[in-house]
Amino acid sequence: MFSVSEIEMIKSSSDKIERLGTLPENILQIIYDHKLFKLFVPNELGGKNLELPEALKVFQEASSIDGSFGWLVTIGSGGNMFIPCMDKNVCEALFRPANAVIAGSGYPTGTAVKIGDVYQVSGEWKYCSGSEYASFFTANCLVKENGSAAADHIISCILMPEDVNIIQDWDAFGLKGTGSHSIKVDTVKIPESRTFTLLQHKNNYGGLVHSFPFLPFSEASFTAVCLGIGQDFLRETKVSSFRKKEIWSTHHEERYENVTNLIEEQAKLFQEKEEVFYTLIEELWHKHKANNELTQQDLQEFTQFCKSCVNVLIDGANTLIRYFGMEAVKESSTLNRIWRNLYTAGQHGFLTP
Repeated sequence: MFSVSEIEMIKSSSDKIERLGTLPENILQIIYDHKLFKLFVPNELGGKNLELPEALKVFQEASSIDGSFGWLVTIGSGGNMFIPCMDKNVCEALFRPANAVIAGSGYPTGTAVKIGDVYQVSGEWKYCSGSEYASFFTANCLVKENGSAAADHIISCILMPEDVNIIQDWDAFGLKGTGSHSIKVDTVKIPESRTFTLLQHKNNYGGLVHSFPFLPFSEASFTAVCLGIGQDFLRETKVSSFRKKEIWSTHHEERYENVTNLIEEQAKLFQEKEEVFYTLIEELWHKHKANNELTQQDLQEFTQFCKSCVNVLIDGANTLIRYFGMEAVKESSTLNRIWRNLYTAGQHGFLTP
């Protein structure tokens, strides 16, 4: 998908992305040019309308170039899943622009008070990746009735950038360039047309991916990110070990050969996991396309595989990084940055043991 010059541009910007805590304009432009925030947006709204397995390969490729870049592409496209649930006119207005992208949170840590035909929204939401450039936000709220919030009544509210205060609190040691900050809203009034629930479809823009179960969709997306970062880590270990070959040969005669063999072992294990991942997701996707129900066993097996796959990637990275001395612990090193990104991506709640 990406040209050689685009890959070079993104890779050469990795330090800048981490330092800024967000994507610079030239990297965002690559995303807009390739419609990477619109992978599941229908063609009528200027999207690419990809099938899930195809999109997962985009997530992996993007993440193999730079972890923060890949994470943001994945999160940005993931917001496309809400399209069928939105009011048709609101959906068209928000998703048609070339730079359309959602940031938000699934945690219902806000409240929405119904007053006539509007909702008064207040709250604070964590981990809103892409907050710095989002064209709109979504935030889950408990609906407040009779002075108290009903725990079983949750709606998603669509907020505009001018409604939101960004709290610069993303302090994770990896994926530093994702701008995954908290957002805060103080008593903003929004019309009912800017609310939705995942249980009700309001337009005909939904495709096959939008009816795919949300949990395996999310698990697959984040596993693809980890596969991409893991791929990048293996590549960097090869580069770094070759760079150290002469020093290692002088002081530790067999070290280069031993490390190279370890890298090859991990690369083989990586390839096995990658192949199983895409085989499993293709099976789920074909069943879904054929309108066959995905069984609980199907879903549980996929969940277990995604978690074990990411565990293997992290364990492999931990095994290899021990051989690279101080380079492994210096945050300014490429190897360290990729390792931190992998660890952080793997801590997502859908992937942890």
